[in-house]
Amino acid sequence: MAESAVAVGTGQAAHVHHEELGFWRTYVFSTDHKMIGRQFLFLGLFMMILGGVLALMLRWQLAWPETQIPGLHWVPEPFMYDGAMGPEFYNAVFTMHATIMIFFVVMPILVGCFGNFLIPLMIGARDMAFPVLNMLSFWVGAVSGVVMLAGFFVPGGHAAGGWTSYAPLTAVTQYTGVNWGQNIWCISLIILAVSSLMGSINYITTIINMRAPGMTYFRLPLVIWSLFIVAILLLLALPVLTSALAMLLFDRTLGTSFFLPAGGGEPLLWQHLFWFFGHPEVYILILPAMGVASDVLSVFARKPIFGYRAMAYSMIAIAFLSWIVWGHHMFQSGMNPALGTGFMISTMVIAVPSAIKTFNWLGTLWGGSIRFTTPMLHALAFVSMFVIGGLSGIFMASTPVDIFIHDTYFIVAHIHYVVFGGSVFGIFAAIAYWFPKLFGRMMNETLGKIHFWLTFLAFNGTFFPMHILGVGGHMRRIYNPMQYEFLLPLQPVNVFITLSALVLGIAQIPFVINFFWSLFAGKKAERNPWQANTLEWTAPSPPPHGNWGDTLPVVYGGPYEYSPPGVSEDYLPQTQSRVPHLAAAH
Repeated sequence: MAESAVAVGTGQAAHVHHEELGFWRTYVFSTDHKMIGRQFLFLGLFMMILGGVLALMLRWQLAWPETQIPGLHWVPEPFMYDGAMGPEFYNAVFTMHATIMIFFVVMPILVGCFGNFLIPLMIGARDMAFPVLNMLSFWVGAVSGVVMLAGFFVPGGHAAGGWTSYAPLTAVTQYTGVNWGQNIWCISLIILAVSSLMGSINYITTIINMRAPGMTYFRLPLVIWSLFIVAILLLLALPVLTSALAMLLFDRTLGTSFFLPAGGGEPLLWQHLFWFFGHPEVYILILPAMGVASDVLSVFARKPIFGYRAMAYSMIAIAFLSWIVWGHHMFQSGMNPALGTGFMISTMVIAVPSAIKTFNWLGTLWGGSIRFTTPMLHALAFVSMFVIGGLSGIFMASTPVDIFIHDTYFIVAHIHYVVFGGSVFGIFAAIAYWFPKLFGRMMNETLGKIHFWLTFLAFNGTFFPMHILGVGGHMRRIYNPMQYEFLLPLQPVNVFITLSALVLGIAQIPFVINFFWSLFAGKKAERNPWQANTLEWTAPSPPPHGNWGDTLPVVYGGPYEYSPPGVSEDYLPQTQSRVPHLAAAH
């Protein structure tokens, strides 16, 4: 092993004066990156509960069509009819479920919470480059969420065109009236794009300009690499979505015809613009979870990450390739077969950097002294579920196969294995791992493992059978599968999926109990309870304002560099020396 000194000395001394702040400046309109990260976390968890309830409503309707959903007798028409879901409301519910989970759960938690909380701590900075802009990014995002939910209570009902909102269905108003719900959907996502652009500018500037002395790019933890790349993707992708949303809004309100054929518009333009954003968005959702899994697997395998530079370069390759694969969502749109072949090849190529990451995770585990803590279990689930989701994606990359499974439940299974099996298990791993640093207390391991096993089993019971439904021809977004004779033999599978989904919902109760109980009564956390090797664990738990007091760290090595013999099990922090004579004293 190399004998690399990975440690910091006393660092830069600077007197930092902190004025006393009142309640509003401390907890509400805070400019401290750690408080803003916590605000994003609570926003995302609240939206996760709402999005999960909407998902259970969908599953109830598909298993037992047009029957009363328990507890919903109070919902008035035209949303519910004596507790049973109407077809218009069903469309609104699946639109809102996907929109909330993608834009208001995964992005606020993985990008908003952990981006804000971890970037300054892991690069050795006191705060973000633009603290006021950081505060505004949260509150503009929160306003976006309120506007989105307000769409349920406006004339004409909520948006009901799916989370993709394909034109011309969503651009036409002469048959459905103004339908302010769809307008509000567009306005909410435009506001959210402004929030995310504020955050991405802050992330990029902070990582480029505010790294501690000695913290070179190839000493950055992989979670910071992932957030850096995601910020660049957001900066480039969101303006495309925002412009498309503005054009759709103009078609609906100002009489333009960007997407309306009657006025010379082109409906496929919406698909091109949406998916040019939409496929980088997939990696915006999954790359932070990849970074989280990389760091968690390394810590609890008690080994440096296998192939650190290959992991960083593979994330860069994924980001680059994500811009040239959007057409695989449009194989059925009548595109030129030669063009479809190009998108098919690029889609298959993008599997290569993902495979590199997967084999490097396995290489990290190989020969490690593995500790099956709650964060580690969620990280292992992330890797295994991401592999299943990635393998099913290979089928969709092939144009002839995609023609058969397009718009079936095979696609639903694939996206949930990537976004739930990937991103949400990444969220649970991150919360369990950084909870001591976020709140200064430890989560309960027993409750954590109960939550993990119930979630893991129920997740697979819910989403794996959807592959079977898809191969059997079960369409997406249908209101009542029992109206189709050829789907009747598959109805027991729908019932099984719904029962598993109900268990999946119940499985989150131990997490909620564990989270809030630990928040107030959990065991006080040590400075470095996991014996981890990145800079955030050298700050107190929870870190004070300014993170390190009057002294900033100076880094002499990366978190994944090898330790001298005899100290790999202790895996010393970056701010303690690993030179041999001090290691022996340790």
